[in-house]
Amino acid sequence: MNARESIAVDVVAVEQLTPLIKRFTLALPDGAPLPAFNGGAHVLVSMQDGEAWRHNAYSLLSSPHDTRRYQIAVRREETSRGGSAFMHEQVEAGTRLAIGSPANLFELASGAKRHVFIAGGIGITPFLAQLAEHRPEDLELELHYAFRSPEHGAFVDELKAGPHAANVHCYVESEGQRLDLLKLFKSLPTDAHVYVCGPQGLNDAVYANAALLGWPKSQLHSEQFAATDTGGKAFTVLLAKSGIELEVGEDETILKAIERAGVTVESLCREGVCGTCEVAILEGEADHRDQYLDDDEKAAQKTILLCVSRSRTRRLVIDL
Repeated sequence: MNARESIAVDVVAVEQLTPLIKRFTLALPDGAPLPAFNGGAHVLVSMQDGEAWRHNAYSLLSSPHDTRRYQIAVRREETSRGGSAFMHEQVEAGTRLAIGSPANLFELASGAKRHVFIAGGIGITPFLAQLAEHRPEDLELELHYAFRSPEHGAFVDELKAGPHAANVHCYVESEGQRLDLLKLFKSLPTDAHVYVCGPQGLNDAVYANAALLGWPKSQLHSEQFAATDTGGKAFTVLLAKSGIELEVGEDETILKAIERAGVTVESLCREGVCGTCEVAILEGEADHRDQYLDDDEKAAQKTILLCVSRSRTRRLVIDL
């Protein structure tokens, strides 16, 4: 899927959930059902800002059992590259947006008997759809939700009133409540699967504590909910197949520069996670900032993810 394969939707409701988080309800103009999805899925939202287009991926938080509406939540980021600020300042009920079909990089592991969710801040959103998709009697789900202060606990009331309330645990930092990850892992059966979504620090802490207990990586699943720093010195990128040469600005990604030139590139998460926009490097050296390539692959300098990584050299030639 790419940003230009899109579905026109209308914003039918906007709710201010916390000082920094808004929930947007989307529907087709004719009221027909939207494409089906499973919990953990996201959509790529395309926003026209003057002559420029912005593309951001947001998790679907509404129930997969009701596709008459999609819901997403957007946290306004202090270091916003434009998407979250645009959604908060420019989008209101009646605004028309373009979205891609749902894609899922964060599905529940098939066959697992127990699923444990760990959410930090806005990282709660993919878990909301997963909780709504499954009844407590059908699947054993457990949520641990950490956030800064009561006014930042979006969805707490809904979670406590929902069918999974008995298995929802909240941790409010301002009230001295702390999620003890090591204690949590020690309490879990060895066949449980653990899912984490939140800031990079939370993701790292989950994996570090799991490693201390020898927890299999195959039973750990993560999705990062914090913008990767993609800024840096400007450089030139040459698309070898088309001969197009572009200047990538200090606050611009290679992917955005290519799209600005009207060239279509396959992309999905736009956060350096899925690998869809990976291309071969023909000349130059990448400044890898993704979570997809392993350390050996990054050191080999054979490929680059266009959505987040930059160039260490003044000029980069890629196989496009």
